[in-house]
Amino acid sequence: MPRRPRMYIPGFPYHIVQRGNNRKACFFVKDNFAFYLQLWKEISARYGVSVHAYCLMTNHIHFLVTPDTSEAISNTMKVVGSRYAYYLNKQLNRTGTLWEGRHKASLIQSERYLLTCYRYVELNPVRAQMVSRPEEYPWSSYRINAWGDTSWLKPHGEYLKLGHSKEDRCRSYRELFRDQIDADDLHLITKAAHYCQPVSDKGFREELSVRYGLELGQMFRGRPRKREELYKK
Repeated sequence: MPRRPRMYIPGFPYHIVQRGNNRKACFFVKDNFAFYLQLWKEISARYGVSVHAYCLMTNHIHFLVTPDTSEAISNTMKVVGSRYAYYLNKQLNRTGTLWEGRHKASLIQSERYLLTCYRYVELNPVRAQMVSRPEEYPWSSYRINAWGDTSWLKPHGEYLKLGHSKEDRCRSYRELFRDQIDADDLHLITKAAHYCQPVSDKGFREELSVRYGLELGQMFRGRPRKREELYKK
């Protein structure tokens, strides 16, 4: 069966996920993480992808991005993925596939869900019980968004609404992390990432379908996965 073409709408934010092949590790030492982020900094700027948040886990990655063109995300993921795989194979003297197929992407309804998606991404190490607080994990954007660390990231408009000054925005952002993500929102984002569906309410999905002529239903055949299956690492 031919692959379904990717439909990216410029100006809308997306949650990007890519996993290691067979869920095996993609990052082993500090230099691996640093090299991958440097690739993202260079290649996203080349193709016109604004990066708002990220988290690099040992066997998968999360990014929140907004593309300038319909091809920007695909081009960025293709170049970053292939260059990193070449680098790591050379470092480890290995061959074979590094990534588990193509990346997955979920369009996000900005006003309702974007800041929740920020939290979802940056709380990954906490949910995985790798750290107790998001600021303890060195390979996410939490300290950039919550404490104002210098970065190449571009804040989204919804983030900028958190305050008039950088200090106000950081303070408001930290407040968002005082409470856990609502269980229904957590399930929605996880399910959307798995099936490449929008992170949105029904009305927003229907509006997208009418305005852009997109088919926004479930991408994969077969029975829907149970909630607990979606959370497997």
